[in-house]
Amino acid sequence: MHPTETIDRDSLRDDIPEFRPGDTVKVHVRVVEGSRERVQVFQGAVMRRQGGGVQETFTVRKVSFGVGVERTFPVHSPTIAKIEVATLGDVRRAKLYYLRDRHGKAAKIKERRVARGGKAAAEAPVEDVEELDVEDMDVEAVDEVEAVDEVEPAEAEELDEAVEEAANE
Repeated sequence: MHPTETIDRDSLRDDIPEFRPGDTVKVHVRVVEGSRERVQVFQGAVMRRQGGGVQETFTVRKVSFGVGVERTFPVHSPTIAKIEVATLGDVRRAKLYYLRDRHGKAAKIKERRVARGGKAAAEAPVEDVEELDVEDMDVEAVDEVEAVDEVEPAEAEELDEAVEEAANE
């Protein structure tokens, strides 16, 4: 560990959400005009994220009135009020400089449908799932369900017996 990292640790922010190149973010920037301070939102696609620690920066690109505008922000800067991740992008590169040469639909980034840590989300703790009580089920509604053509008669009899046992309990 470098000696300056212990000093820089106090300046690191812990409220930065997880984002990476391709994601669309809303960066709320504090703008000082004279004696007044206001928050301005800069929304665009993250083109790159580089560096580490206090020196870490990210570049956001948006098209404003037909002109491409890029801004580079320090991640841990006090001028950033907050960062919101609007959409997750599905890209294969760490630096998206090719977006500069593209216009319109060609500059569109596909949206990732799976939340970050897809496996972790799929393996959610089982304790959060409610157990169904057989006693609370409406047995008459189960009886009204039409039989499926693909079920063989032997399986249908077993299913009927299981429903009757559940109703008796």
